[in-house]
Amino acid sequence: MHFALPHALIFLSVSCCHAVAADGATVTPVAPATATATRSLGITTRAGESTIAYDVNARGQVAAVLQDEAGRQRGVLFEKGVLTELAARAGQYSDAKGINQRGEIVGSASQSDGTWRAFLFDRVNGRRDLPTLGGPSSYGMAINDAGEAVGFADTEAGEWHAFAYAGGDALTDLGTLGGKVSYASGMNNHGQVVGTAATADDYRHAFVYSSVAGMRDLGTLGGRLSSATAINDAGMVVGASEMPNRQWHAFVHDGKRMIDLGAMIGYGNSYASDINSGGHVVGTVLTGDERRTFVWRDGKMTVHRGGKGLHLTNAINDSELVIGATYDLHMDAASMPSNAVPSIAKNPYRLFSYIAIVLLLAASAVAYRQLARHNADEPRSA
Repeated sequence: MHFALPHALIFLSVSCCHAVAADGATVTPVAPATATATRSLGITTRAGESTIAYDVNARGQVAAVLQDEAGRQRGVLFEKGVLTELAARAGQYSDAKGINQRGEIVGSASQSDGTWRAFLFDRVNGRRDLPTLGGPSSYGMAINDAGEAVGFADTEAGEWHAFAYAGGDALTDLGTLGGKVSYASGMNNHGQVVGTAATADDYRHAFVYSSVAGMRDLGTLGGRLSSATAINDAGMVVGASEMPNRQWHAFVHDGKRMIDLGAMIGYGNSYASDINSGGHVVGTVLTGDERRTFVWRDGKMTVHRGGKGLHLTNAINDSELVIGATYDLHMDAASMPSNAVPSIAKNPYRLFSYIAIVLLLAASAVAYRQLARHNADEPRSA
């Protein structure tokens, strides 16, 4: 029920009591970088192609993308080893960004004239293109269990606006926060929508939308910008916010305040991509050229080192499966359990130091025993 928008569109993870909130309360323990094993989903493709998993439901059905060496993408449904391609009818590209519990997929496909159209797909009805907001293109980003979808589309004025689709022949324009553009990236089963929208001063802020309350600005963690990527049925929102120092921190908004997950991580730029019904949050930490997966689960922050963790961390389902992609020459769609216990990478120097300490302690014990024996053998003074 979510999708993390590309950073170009949005942006231009210890105990929960250690959060740093928007009100300025600060305690910032550093979560150590660790390594964990991942499991390939086993999507078989042509040589040289990358596979990236974007969403997964509790049944293990996966919405994914295949990408060739030229960068051409094809959206797919992957289920029990079977790959169903959602090929574009007239264009070269397609994607699959969200999947619900019934196996319905939302995505987008290129057209022969270079525009894109959002679509819904299921095995019974096949692919159905969605309309636009009066302009030439629309992009589908998330879907809930009722089959309602959200995304963004061109308006007649040439501006991108977030939309909601609940059936029929028209999209609902969700508006903006006073600016000209907005993008919807996630929704829950109550019809609440989250995303990013421009304010009157042209900054982009995370928003939550409902048909009753309209679009509400979630604010930032002290910086100028923020973006929301996913919302669960309890109304908890996740995303990322710029900090006063221009660094990006992942956040979770509990309906009252924005909690700083990035401060719990303690380093790098962090971005939250999804949250499940249990309130468990996953996302990515960027440190230099390295990407690390973070999991905020039951109040505890865990960071898994890239390379043995996921290179891209896109979603978590209610069965506690985290999915995305690993990277080794090319992307490979992969998963890991959210409660995976990280294993520290072996370090020969650390092992040597450990052995040296053990030997030193053993030598000390021998020396102590010899000294005690020597003292016992000496005559005692009257």
